Amino acid sequence: MAKIKFTKNELKKQKDELKRFERYLPTLVLKKQLLQMEIRQVEVQIQEKRLERENMFAELMCWIHVFGEEINLVELVKIKEADLSSTNIAGVDIPILRGIMFEKIPYDLMVYPLWVDRGIKKLKEIIAVDMELAVLEKQADLLGEELRVTTQRVNLFEKVKIPEAKENIRRINIFLGDQQTAAVVRGKMSKSKLVRGA
Repeated sequence: MAKIKFTKNELKKQKDELKRFERYLPTLVLKKQLLQMEIRQVEVQIQEKRLERENMFAELMCWIHVFGEEINLVELVKIKEADLSSTNIAGVDIPILRGIMFEKIPYDLMVYPLWVDRGIKKLKEIIAVDMELAVLEKQADLLGEELRVTTQRVNLFEKVKIPEAKENIRRINIFLGDQQTAAVVRGKMSKSKLVRGA
């Protein structure tokens, strides 16, 4: 606990700090709730994307196994550009994936089987889902970090600053009350001495 002065100026300062803390705390609590809600939504989206990716990959692998051919489709699919932007949620800039552009890689139709076109299309969809998943995980990380900091601030105000300011105000009020009582007693004693002396 910081050293405080037992003066009326210090009392006013402590009361002003208490008002500021109590005015700022609801904003922090609201921000914390908003961040928690956003994190839950992002986590649900992450679970959905993971499930979607697993289903797509399983479908692609079934296809490859049905035709019994081992073809490396990855060399036929390359990302040309990922269009990323950002948005602000509760004071946090988070990335958003707007779209993905793929390079057109030519291949010999005589070498590759007929199903390779659909395989490439499916692989592009899987890569797009992977990119979305990576962006969602980055969003969750950024929001989680901001939630951690906001929670620390809420706890600081609720458990340290506000009780400390209230305790300081109480102590200063007691001290000033004692000083005022002592002044009244001294005044009465002086008056009684003056009355006896006269």
